[in-house]
Amino acid sequence: MGKKGCRGSPVMVVFFLVAFLFMSGFSGTVAFQQMPAEKSMLKTYIVHVNEPEDKVSAEPSKDLESWYRSFLPASTESMDREQRLVYSYRHVLRGFAARLTEEEVKAMEKKDGFVSATPEKIYQLHTTNTPAFLGLHNRSGFWKSSNYGEGVIIGVLDTGVYPEHPSFNDDGMPAPPAKWKGTCKFKGTLCNKKLIGARNFESLSPNEAPVDDEGHGTHTASTAAGNYVKQADLYGIVKGTAAGIAPRAHLAVYKVCGLVGCAGGDILAAFDAAIEDGVDVISLSVGGASSPFYDDPIALGAFAAFKKGIFVSCSAGNSGPAASSVANEAPWILTVAASTHYRKIVATAILGNKEEFVGESLYQPRNFSSKLLPLVYAGANGDPFCGPGSLENLNVKGKVVLCDRGGGVDRTAKGAEVKRAGGAAMIHVNGINDSYSILADPHVLPATHLSYADGLKIKSYIKSTSKPTATILFKGARIGDKLAPEITSFSSRGPSLATPGILKPDITGPGVSVVAAWPAPLLNVTRTTKAFNMISGTSMSCPHLSGVAALLKSSHPKWSPAAIKSAIMTTALTNNLKNQPILDEKHHPADLFAVGAGHVNPSKANDPGLIYDNEPNDYIPYLCGLGYSDAQVGEIISRKVNCSEESSIPEAELNYPSFSVALGSKKLKFKRIVTNVGKADSYYTVLIYPPKGVEVVVKPSKIHFTKLYEKKSYTVSFTKAASKDSKKGYAHGFLKWLSSTAKYSVRTPISVTFE
Repeated sequence: MGKKGCRGSPVMVVFFLVAFLFMSGFSGTVAFQQMPAEKSMLKTYIVHVNEPEDKVSAEPSKDLESWYRSFLPASTESMDREQRLVYSYRHVLRGFAARLTEEEVKAMEKKDGFVSATPEKIYQLHTTNTPAFLGLHNRSGFWKSSNYGEGVIIGVLDTGVYPEHPSFNDDGMPAPPAKWKGTCKFKGTLCNKKLIGARNFESLSPNEAPVDDEGHGTHTASTAAGNYVKQADLYGIVKGTAAGIAPRAHLAVYKVCGLVGCAGGDILAAFDAAIEDGVDVISLSVGGASSPFYDDPIALGAFAAFKKGIFVSCSAGNSGPAASSVANEAPWILTVAASTHYRKIVATAILGNKEEFVGESLYQPRNFSSKLLPLVYAGANGDPFCGPGSLENLNVKGKVVLCDRGGGVDRTAKGAEVKRAGGAAMIHVNGINDSYSILADPHVLPATHLSYADGLKIKSYIKSTSKPTATILFKGARIGDKLAPEITSFSSRGPSLATPGILKPDITGPGVSVVAAWPAPLLNVTRTTKAFNMISGTSMSCPHLSGVAALLKSSHPKWSPAAIKSAIMTTALTNNLKNQPILDEKHHPADLFAVGAGHVNPSKANDPGLIYDNEPNDYIPYLCGLGYSDAQVGEIISRKVNCSEESSIPEAELNYPSFSVALGSKKLKFKRIVTNVGKADSYYTVLIYPPKGVEVVVKPSKIHFTKLYEKKSYTVSFTKAASKDSKKGYAHGFLKWLSSTAKYSVRTPISVTFE
């Protein structure tokens, strides 16, 4: 793939990916199978019934389910009856769970065979990572009110899928929406009500089934919309019930990538099919170098999808922290950066001088001795990166080996070289560019990953003594990292090269050390049919946001893709769990080129107050303003256009939920239009936090809405302050529309580049 960075071991390709694990903390039976749209007065009841009198049948399970269905209200539609039945029990009790009103329960009590019905009890989950970190809590709040994404179809363009994985089971899933026109190219029953479509567009193997040979597509698909998997387990450290962000959304998988990458023609063909098939959201964790939109298959396909009301989420890329490395820059795409969440898999390095350094490793051996072992730096042999064969002439047998990050060598491949050479363990340390960004990897030997600062101290210790020693203590999962979310070093940065007048990336989400489905068990894992993997990249954060978009689409089916994007961006979090500004990999406050509008806050996005909306035709003046020819604009919008007859606008004039302004000596003024989706009668006042060295004026400073979906415009003027320090090339700030009730705070980031 164009942006495959952040790999795991040499035998498992890792790109930019994500999903979640929950801790199981209940006794008894909890119904997860069906979470239908909320209806007035409906509750989930556990219904006990007697066994049917006639139990003799060649297919007793079908007879039993038919018996259970006979208790459901006869007045309901057949499809509704399907959705009402949550569970059919066979072993734990004779009965079922169903969504019913009190009146329907009273009517059911009169039927022969009825025993009892009680409202379902709610048990608390002990979540281990991203759903709770994102404010998504099972059976309450936004997750519940959005119906867990039910009725929404997410199209995943990737390396295919491993359909046998339990994350793609259809327990509790309703039938696909009537609009679905897609097909499944797997044989037998591998497709179902969860995985409703699967097609192969990978041109090097056109006649093969869309099986995932790498793991990436399985990981991203389960991240966005994996179903519930009980007793999921990864190394015994992260375990519980696994699920994606939108566990009741349907999945359609389009294989566009193989071992040699992802061809642009294949990507366009998959977009074409997904649009025809009727998906609602497209998730694409693929990218390449910046190029004009008319020459970018992803931008072209995404615009075609946008015209059909389909939301497109793409990864920002794994080329950070270099400036202007961001991919997928088109304003009709949600471009997603990667950041940490609050779980760490702790592996602490202890030196002979008793200094301790807290790092991470997914592989946590239980029998590794705490005894201090000889410590050696791989750089003593001239190659600090522990590449293949690099330790041939260095005695590392039985020792802890210090390896530097980078050098074109995968992180776990470094450990493989240490193990091959007879090393007992590895301490993996960052270079200055990665600084404090560390990752939990599935290493092949005892290992830990430490920061650049820690690495300098360890190297200093090695030089200070003739017999340096070290060991590693493995402490398992720890929840509560107060610096989360933190922008990771590999996450690609703005400003955009293709469109500097649009701030990119748009948003950040969890993309570091996140667990999702995997086609096969990892090394050092006993055989299991429930394989999971923990990997890092913007591929992980992208499907997070695809899942969030599915939840919003389910909650607000009439919202346009631009409205959903606006809701996500204007409600984003800008502080970490310490209530301090989100930091970057150097532990400096992250700028807008790293974090975009901030970290996604799904519950707030569900009720944003105001939105910045756009229709497809709104992009024509913007595209003409980029200096594209009539033919080039026509390639993007799929029809003829004459820019000389269009009202061409500068990039920053596009009605976007952020500002990116190139400011010289001349005053600049831009217009924005906001739509009221909050309270009908509402007042907003603007608060301005100007970029340093910039005077910002907003007119009007107050807005009054009298009805829902009413539109109001305002203008923003930017002037370089007389005291501007010209040494720094850019400055960042924001403006915020605050409602009179203080319920809504609509934040719009401002990036100014000085000319």
